[in-house]
Amino acid sequence: MKITVLTGAGVSAESGIKTFRDSNGLWEGHDVMEVASPEGFKRNPEAVLDFYNQRRRQLLTVQPNAAHCALAELEKTHDVTIITQNVDDLHERAGSTKVIHLHGELLKVRSTFDEDLILDWREDLNLGDFCEHNHQLRPHIVWFGEMVPMIETATEVVEQADAVLIIGTSMQVYPAAGLVQYAKPNAQIYFVDPKPSISESKRITVFAEKASIGVPKVVELLK
Repeated sequence: MKITVLTGAGVSAESGIKTFRDSNGLWEGHDVMEVASPEGFKRNPEAVLDFYNQRRRQLLTVQPNAAHCALAELEKTHDVTIITQNVDDLHERAGSTKVIHLHGELLKVRSTFDEDLILDWREDLNLGDFCEHNHQLRPHIVWFGEMVPMIETATEVVEQADAVLIIGTSMQVYPAAGLVQYAKPNAQIYFVDPKPSISESKRITVFAEKASIGVPKVVELLK
């Protein structure tokens, strides 16, 4: 069975990764547009680099949780592709092998000269860290106003799925929120979130629980 999993901040929150933004629109006290837009980077590159340096350092101190591990376990019996809005590497660390990162990856950086020049990066990134073409490196993160390069690939994966799992995401952020509409009419949909934004139906099974509780239950069902 082909299973596509859409994951958001809720799947990593239990590992200690803070969710994207608070109800007041701030991201850990920062105006999102100051730290997650090309304009913010132009205005104050040092502040933006420092923000992601802190996120990167924190990521290296946390571990995958039961939800990440259950999804990796599902790969033993099914063809599983994860499409994540998260920029952490916790799915990979848990053992999942097919992960599409819609919004980029915190442990990678890219050239401001050539966006296809992407490097693995686990240290702090500073002003003066240049690519081979002598241009500043920046976080490999999709900022507001930028294209989401993996969205077409993600759409194709959803179209082929026999079942779709939606975990820890409100499905309010586009273009990711539009992905589920590409699922086949007969694809079963499982939704895991403590505050589900969709209702149960013949086609949709809802688990109103946090990811570490709900995901292992769904995995048991599917196995």
